[in-house]
Amino acid sequence: MHKEIELVESIVPDLTDVLKRRVLILRNINWSEPVGRRLLAQTLEMSERTLRTETDYLKKQELIATTKSGMVITHKGKKLLAGLSGLMTSLLGLESLELQLKQKLGIEKCFVVAGDSDQQPNILEDLGKLTNDLLVDSLPKGPNVVAVMGGSTMAKIASTFTPEVAKQREITFVPARGGMGERLDFQANNVCGLMAQKTGGQYRSLYVPEQVSEDTYRPLLNEPSVQEVVKIIRSSNAVIHSIGEASEMAKRRGMSGKAISMLEEKDAVAEAFGYFFNDKGEVVYKIPRIGLQLEDLTQMDRVFAIAGGKKKARAIVAYMKNAPKKTCLITDEGAAKMILKG
Repeated sequence: MHKEIELVESIVPDLTDVLKRRVLILRNINWSEPVGRRLLAQTLEMSERTLRTETDYLKKQELIATTKSGMVITHKGKKLLAGLSGLMTSLLGLESLELQLKQKLGIEKCFVVAGDSDQQPNILEDLGKLTNDLLVDSLPKGPNVVAVMGGSTMAKIASTFTPEVAKQREITFVPARGGMGERLDFQANNVCGLMAQKTGGQYRSLYVPEQVSEDTYRPLLNEPSVQEVVKIIRSSNAVIHSIGEASEMAKRRGMSGKAISMLEEKDAVAEAFGYFFNDKGEVVYKIPRIGLQLEDLTQMDRVFAIAGGKKKARAIVAYMKNAPKKTCLITDEGAAKMILKG
């Protein structure tokens, strides 16, 4: 695809510039609709005059419409964006970003969607759709057990899944680790349930507390109902998880002020699977929880890590120093460019 684009640019250099500009306008309207012209011009760093010319054209093509609240994308426009997704990956230089990112982080695969989810939260939907497509393409036919972490990102990802994931597959979603300390809709049990609902698959729940003492932790492992689900979790052939910022995750989990101060003193920047990491990738703290441990990821056939936004760049780099080489990172342009800046 990249070579073909270079050939087109050599013959009609303005063609790809116009295409990129118009598709970026469509993308941003899709992410932010309804949106006014002035705000959109500021977001795209484009003059209002240029934007007016382009949006007038897109309106004539019935790709966007104007309402009292602002511009919105039409069904025809959404269909066009979906059809151009592969081409735009090349045009926007995302393939190059993916290659550079993969090499810098030392993992097998990286996939990047356009935009920055810190500024445009709807980009999480693009991350979800990409995750859905990767599962469709990579999970083997027949039985599959997919371990899933909780969190706000994972809840959004789950909402985008489709029945294609479970087509010709017997798929069961299980919580990667026990935890009942988060907001109800962010808990891994509920994320698994939503994924099963969206795909037509099955799910199992693990009802254990988020943070427990050693005295409580050991007896729970002897409970038959817990043992049964943990056994299924340990048989997972794939895992989907997010990567969080250490301070945000500590506060969201309701950790004590003393524990949060300790994490700050140890320069914790990232969290995944209940492990907190510093910039060097060293584990500075671990929440004792039932389920998958970090070392269990090496036994997985497929590991999908999802995180986007410039703010997550530091956390992604720190965690990836511990990630299995087989990890597939699914991120956005904002995080990718920040990581490559170092």
